Amino acid sequence: MKKTDISALTLRLSLALGFLSAVASRLGYWGQQSSGWVHFLSYTGQVNSFLPKAFIPVIATASTAVETCLGLSLLIGFKTNITAFCAAILTLIFAAAMTYSFGIKEPLDYSVFAFSAGAFQLATIHRHRWSMDQLL
Repeated sequence: MKKTDISALTLRLSLALGFLSAVASRLGYWGQQSSGWVHFLSYTGQVNSFLPKAFIPVIATASTAVETCLGLSLLIGFKTNITAFCAAILTLIFAAAMTYSFGIKEPLDYSVFAFSAGAFQLATIHRHRWSMDQLL
């Protein structure tokens, strides 16, 4: 077992759980600590302030579905390089939207750029132990 194997595994699981925790919060699975769907719709509207309000429910639903798929795929290690690259692009777009709507401080405070960079890093690792990729 190499250090790089453990680093890749912890990075993969951290990213997966980051996505899945956010989805769980907006769907109310964290109980009192959940943000809830209504709050998430409002926040999505704030982040995407440059888009018409009619787009917000579609963006909120689509991002929830995509984050769920990315989180689950990363959790089990399925098509890890492609999934990690998609996660990196999604979070980079999110960081750009946050920067446009709120300024640079908010995406820095929420470590969105670090999350995206971690996903880009994971996409460059060629071997993923303890994953579906290894089994396939």
